[in-house]
Amino acid sequence: MRLFIAEKPSLGRAIADVLKKPLKRHEGYIESASGDVVTWCIGHLLEQEEPEAYDPVYKTWKLEHLPIVPVQWKLRPRKGVRTQLSVIGKLLKRADIVVNAGDPDREGQLLVDEVLDYLKMSPARKKEVRRLLISDLNPSAVSQALGRMASNQDYVPLAVSALARSRADWLYGINLTRGCTLLGRKVGYNGLLSIGRVQTPILGLVARRDEEIEHFQPKPFYEVLAMLVTDQGETFKAKWIPSDSCQPWMDEEGRVLDRRLAQNVVDRVIGKPGTVQRVDDKQGKETPPLPYSLSALQIDAAKQLKMDAKKVLDSCQRLYEQKLVTYPRSDCRYLPEEHLQQAPEVLAAVRHNAFSLSKAVDQALPDRKTSAWNDKKVGAHHAIIPTALRMDLERLPEMDRKLYQLIARQYVAQFYPDHRFRKRTVDVEIEKGLFRATSRQTVEEGWKQLIQTGKSDKNSGADAEEQAFLPELKKGDVLNCKDAELKEKQTQPPKPFNDASLLSAMTGIARYVQDKDIRKVLRDTDGLGTEATRANIIELLFKRQFLERRGRNIHASATGRALIKALPEAITTPDMTARWESALNSIVERKGSYAQFMGNLDYELRALLTKTMTDGLPTVAGIAAPTKQSFKRKGRKRATSARKKAS
Repeated sequence: MRLFIAEKPSLGRAIADVLKKPLKRHEGYIESASGDVVTWCIGHLLEQEEPEAYDPVYKTWKLEHLPIVPVQWKLRPRKGVRTQLSVIGKLLKRADIVVNAGDPDREGQLLVDEVLDYLKMSPARKKEVRRLLISDLNPSAVSQALGRMASNQDYVPLAVSALARSRADWLYGINLTRGCTLLGRKVGYNGLLSIGRVQTPILGLVARRDEEIEHFQPKPFYEVLAMLVTDQGETFKAKWIPSDSCQPWMDEEGRVLDRRLAQNVVDRVIGKPGTVQRVDDKQGKETPPLPYSLSALQIDAAKQLKMDAKKVLDSCQRLYEQKLVTYPRSDCRYLPEEHLQQAPEVLAAVRHNAFSLSKAVDQALPDRKTSAWNDKKVGAHHAIIPTALRMDLERLPEMDRKLYQLIARQYVAQFYPDHRFRKRTVDVEIEKGLFRATSRQTVEEGWKQLIQTGKSDKNSGADAEEQAFLPELKKGDVLNCKDAELKEKQTQPPKPFNDASLLSAMTGIARYVQDKDIRKVLRDTDGLGTEATRANIIELLFKRQFLERRGRNIHASATGRALIKALPEAITTPDMTARWESALNSIVERKGSYAQFMGNLDYELRALLTKTMTDGLPTVAGIAAPTKQSFKRKGRKRATSARKKAS
């Protein structure tokens, strides 16, 4: 018989549904008429053992124990899953062919592989294991995936990479959390000071933003707007563009800080002629925004639906298990080209399911192929899109319905024309000074009739003031500067983080890094955290009371800020995550090794512990510990285990 081991029950049921009928349902597995059997994990069945499992002495936290580095790593069954683990063990003994049907990512690969190792499957049998990759639970997609199974051996580097990250996170979290908590106790702080390779840089990001806002000193800066008149009496405004000679009176962002300089420009140009130096008239277009990855969906849902990242992930998971959307933890925004054939079915389902989008579907162009369909940019899973399943959405919770509509609208937009516009830029020289005016005019609304980006199409001029599309001009035309205006503005502090901007910062963390090499690595990877873990990591920081909400804004608590101030900078920035991801990707690509990665980590961890213990944590002295905290670390540190839910 073939034994399929799915990641969770919902996936197991989807596989069973396409096998030969009738199906027999048993406790923990489903048997088909052909004898094939489908069973499942319930997320991670196994978790890392606690330090005391390696030596009872570690049950008491002491600085002299650190670092704790297991020689032979141990796993244990999670609470409440031993029965299911036993079911899988018995079925393995009967199976002729075993199929790893974990989710199509690093964690999904490891999740099943580690069960096979734990149940002591022989090396010879492991070489015969097959790999099934499913990102869409609908029967047609599952059937297609069954016809494309590969050898599980092809995906061993994925599992090794995930295993390395899992163990590294354990080493990093266990040792630094114990070290910092014990150092905190020495200065009177009696709470848990948890440290994580991703959670602490996120906290550092928020804490530093809060400090920037608090210490921000507004400064006035000045702009000059010239009112220009053509021979035909048409008027428009143009903004002064300071020359290089003005740099001594400008800040690093090119703003003029000297009022006298700006006033001198005003006095010089009023009533003087100006000559057109350049007219740039361009036709432009904007293609539809790509379908959603999880992070992109979380960002838009935070802005439009006021949903935090965890609620979006949970809601998207429910929609997936209802077979209404495809795999939710995707980091990809592209679709397989073969999916285009299913577009009419999917659009018809959207029309049926979401009444608010029925008119939009009617106006869609199902044959249109945008850049979203690109096999070269699709990895283990594709973008999150609606499926062809029709359902009465009134059965769903309100937020699930709204999230479905958001996903569906983004998909429908792929079948709309590009947004087209004209953009005109005019450069005018007045008394040897350069003035520039820009305007933009919509030619065809296109997909923007479905999705409003929040950017004005009326004008994108340098003076940021709305004005009509600029008049027809040509180089050499002479204009009259009828008037000029000096505008005083104030520099603005950075805005506090909210759910959308914090997620955006995590996915685009490269822009917060100074080192060019590290910035490049972060641009080429997922950013800080992964699609699956970001929501849970943010949630953990709130639970630990290192972050707090004030209205819609997110701030570091007093404890969080004190901790960031006390820690070595390397712990509070995303640089190390970039190096880890680079090394882990090398393992996946068979260019790096597990031993090399763990050896480098051991060296770095010892150095960080030494520096932290030497410096201590004086800034947390006198801060009251949050309530309802436990020093016992329950279960696996990795956030991914928390997100693997039974359905």
